[in-house]
Amino acid sequence: MSAEEQVKEYAKQGKLLTHKCTKCGYLHLSTAYYCLKCGSKEYEDVLLDGTGEIATYTIITVAPAGFEKYTPYAFAVLKLDGVDLRISGFMGGISTPDDLPVGIKAKITGFDERGIIIEKQ
Repeated sequence: MSAEEQVKEYAKQGKLLTHKCTKCGYLHLSTAYYCLKCGSKEYEDVLLDGTGEIATYTIITVAPAGFEKYTPYAFAVLKLDGVDLRISGFMGGISTPDDLPVGIKAKITGFDERGIIIEKQ
């Protein structure tokens, strides 16, 4: 199974596949090809719970082609608990800022044609 397929499958389980540099321990999203801290290309997989808090978002009310059925929705950035990583994803049913205060707890709940799906906890 490719790394991309693994990311999708783990997201469907509410998890996030990451890479930890075996030389310096720096944690990366699984799309990194070399360590941003030391330049090493040696990694070990680390599976994280996909929980955290919303760092920022944009509410989409006029969607691009193919996404019309999901509007309104938020394209959100989730700051993961316990690590210095952020992941972006989609949150359905968000139409106003009152629906999604910055800092609210959220989690990865799936993956579909939009990408990673995030929901409030």
